[in-house]
Amino acid sequence: MSRMRLEGHAALITGAGSGIGRATAELFAAEGAGVAILDRDGQAAESAASDISATGAEAHPVVADVSSAEEIARAVGRAARLLGRLDILYNNAGVGSSGSVVDTTEEDWDRCFAVNVKGTYLTSRAAIPHLESAGGGSIINQASVAALVGIQGFAAYCAAKGAVVSLTRAMAIDLAPVGIRVNALCPGTVYTPLMEPLMRERGGGSIERGLEITAAKYPIGRLGTPMEIARAALFLASDDSSFVTGTAFTADGGMTAQ
Repeated sequence: MSRMRLEGHAALITGAGSGIGRATAELFAAEGAGVAILDRDGQAAESAASDISATGAEAHPVVADVSSAEEIARAVGRAARLLGRLDILYNNAGVGSSGSVVDTTEEDWDRCFAVNVKGTYLTSRAAIPHLESAGGGSIINQASVAALVGIQGFAAYCAAKGAVVSLTRAMAIDLAPVGIRVNALCPGTVYTPLMEPLMRERGGGSIERGLEITAAKYPIGRLGTPMEIARAALFLASDDSSFVTGTAFTADGGMTAQ
């Protein structure tokens, strides 16, 4: 029987009610971790935690908006109490924003940075003492290929995810002495139901055409799946990556190799 790579570990995953976050919570739990499912959508968090608990794994729903310092401090403390410790933090929660600098509203810009950048900072700030008390661990910050290349019509998103990569490098250096590794995970386009409006817009009203246009940007010829990104997160969370910190780890079907 193969070993479970996260046995005895406790993980907090933000934005885990759906998509990549939920797939990661399911995979981490299958690999032996207790998981805290944090999402601003309480019903989604409850559903994910219930489904995972039904498999015999430990999972707890936690509700918070990661851009609120008060909410996230309370939620991280609750997650640590429920799980008994924290070894892994996956700052997966994020929002998109489309538009060039000229046509992005100030409200959209601020929201993009509040969730993607400030949320990563606030959640990490609240969780780091718990990871340090556990003797170290792993923090994964969700970035994007948009942090590494320019993408037309996504100015705020590119800027915010670029900031996440820079923040990751600084955190990795600051936290190395206390045994906490920090890496940014940079996925390419991953197909989830939340992508359907963008695909429809890109395809001139056809989701299928939008998917074709998007897939053509990737040498591998298709979009990614939530579970494929979850497997990359598992590598960064586990001891398999014990000498890896401060990286922008791509799982992008070859997009940034071009």
